[in-house]
Amino acid sequence: MRVIVVGAGVIGLSSALRLAEHGHDVAVLARDLPLETTSAVAAALWYPYHALPHESVTRWSATTYTELSRLASQEAGCGVAVRWGTELIRGPVTTPWWRDAVPRLDPLTTVPDGYDGGWRLPVPVADMSLYLPWLAARLAAMRVTISRAWLASLPRPSAEVTVVNCSGLAARALVGDDSVTPVRGQVVYVEQVGLEEWTLAGSGDSDLTYVVPREKVVVIGGTAEEGAYEPRPDPEVAQQILARARAVVPELGRATVVGHRVGLRPVRPMVRLEAERVDDGTVVHCYGHGGAGVTTSWGCADDVAALVDAAVS
Repeated sequence: MRVIVVGAGVIGLSSALRLAEHGHDVAVLARDLPLETTSAVAAALWYPYHALPHESVTRWSATTYTELSRLASQEAGCGVAVRWGTELIRGPVTTPWWRDAVPRLDPLTTVPDGYDGGWRLPVPVADMSLYLPWLAARLAAMRVTISRAWLASLPRPSAEVTVVNCSGLAARALVGDDSVTPVRGQVVYVEQVGLEEWTLAGSGDSDLTYVVPREKVVVIGGTAEEGAYEPRPDPEVAQQILARARAVVPELGRATVVGHRVGLRPVRPMVRLEAERVDDGTVVHCYGHGGAGVTTSWGCADDVAALVDAAVS
């Protein structure tokens, strides 16, 4: 079956790869090429964030945890590593709703002043500057093309062509889904100062703080501004992000800032992952992953492939 995947973020690339592995003839069309997408801005710490429904997200996240861990151990150069880290919590400390997605979650016995509890756990972390090109290279090796295309609407499916809609925020225009809204995230990149573990701290979107080390830089965030489309980093917000992060990880005080980025998370009341019959063909929708695109990517890709297989069987 000929399959056109719309979108070249982590959801689109992962889905395209699974579809190619299932024997389909796949092409990817996208306005933004992989390193231009919101996925490229992500700190890409495995962590279910701003995505519903809980049951499905937990299942997709568990599958992705397993697959990213496998890649980290077996695929040199893919940009994925499993790193230990700490989540610090203010307020009531309850077991995370996604607990079943991880093999280990160790409660903290001591916490810094101002926090009420937390966890330590190992999770996959993807360096998106490496991981997205690695996915694209895997696709190229399977003769899957990635082409820039400015689309006013989705391609029309037919009996010979299935369309997979992984367009993220662009689904607002492509399929008229106004329930998809941006949640703006700003991050700061600083030089690596020897950090090996990630840290996540805060009680909500207003004081969201994360520190995610990569080999050469550390990604520091962040923000969660609902409905904001501004693509340019705000210098004042960057200073606030740095101040919060340095309060939690003092080693960052000596780190030089090397970059700033903004991404617009595609948030929806629930992730849309379903097949829709259109004329004599099928569209499989897979968008609205919020801040959990990387975290749910392989689980969703498996479901996309299963839906396409069912549509053509």
